[in-house]
Amino acid sequence: MNARGRILAAVGATVLVFLAVQLGALALVEPFVDAEYQVVEDPDDPTNSLLYLGIIIIATGFILLTFRYNVEWLIRALMIVVCTVLSWYVFAVVIPIAVLVGSVDILSLGLALAVGFGLLVYPEWYVINIAGIVVGAGAAGMFGISFGLLPALLLLTVLAVYDAISVYKTKHMLSLADGVMDLKLPVIFVIPTTLSYSYLEMGSTDGVIEGAQSTDGGSEESEIESESAVETETASEADPDPDPESEPTAESEKPDPEADDSSLPERDALFIGLGDAVIPTILVASAAFFIDAGTISVPLIALNGPALGAMIGTLAGLLVLMHMVLQGRAHAGLPLLNGGAISGYLLGALASGVPLLVALGL
Repeated sequence: MNARGRILAAVGATVLVFLAVQLGALALVEPFVDAEYQVVEDPDDPTNSLLYLGIIIIATGFILLTFRYNVEWLIRALMIVVCTVLSWYVFAVVIPIAVLVGSVDILSLGLALAVGFGLLVYPEWYVINIAGIVVGAGAAGMFGISFGLLPALLLLTVLAVYDAISVYKTKHMLSLADGVMDLKLPVIFVIPTTLSYSYLEMGSTDGVIEGAQSTDGGSEESEIESESAVETETASEADPDPDPESEPTAESEKPDPEADDSSLPERDALFIGLGDAVIPTILVASAAFFIDAGTISVPLIALNGPALGAMIGTLAGLLVLMHMVLQGRAHAGLPLLNGGAISGYLLGALASGVPLLVALGL
């Protein structure tokens, strides 16, 4: 398979990862409600969105400080604990109780500990992706039932603006991304373009923000952002210009179907932030929980027209984002992803007969 085929396959895999997070969140809506996993007392309070934004800003500052003072191990430890606990919440509501010790189900706890142990000792790309899907679905489902329609819409809007500012203007999120890539945690999804790719063997990502070092010495002018910007890693330099004195022949003028497309340079892997999948999926889960109209009967998941519209809109935004990134530089993800989710949600709500003011949570 040539470079174009591998890249397109990786893009398709990225779409499937996003879809897994979305479907996982929808499957967790009703179990989380039954388990009383709502994280706020009043889901309709719009100030919840501002509180969540404040938490993100504080966490970002804290992580940057750990990088500055070379205590990255603290972030790694905290993230592994958080992933283990959130995985436990997910497994506790989806896995039938097997063995109880007191009030603790040993099977669900054991699986959660296995997730944490895998991240600790062998954070290969597939371990990170599996953990990311579980954690992403759990986080999106939990916040989806905790944010009513208006708070969810405000959250997505504010985070899209914040993402654009932090990536294109202040660029502080780019410094964050340069550090968390080396921690090998499920804050990103890693989508290889070759079967031989190893995230564990990928060298240091120092300088990955501009003029990124690749695993075999190639480079690509690019930027990444762990929460909401997409990055690609170049596997090799582009071919040098052909000899200007060489004469084209009839054979050389024929297109080579196996030749790599110059617009899609060969890459070892695609990287996309976990937040890119989680944030728009919050609206998907919120729409499925807080809107009764347009119900779609699907086994095991809560789904209606507005939630389906938000899903389709997110995936449409993802495809546009990936197309832009593959042209040679990274972009803030949330403006496109959240914009697609909100647009799709509103179209789905109107198509389901939901008045616009109701859809907006007013």
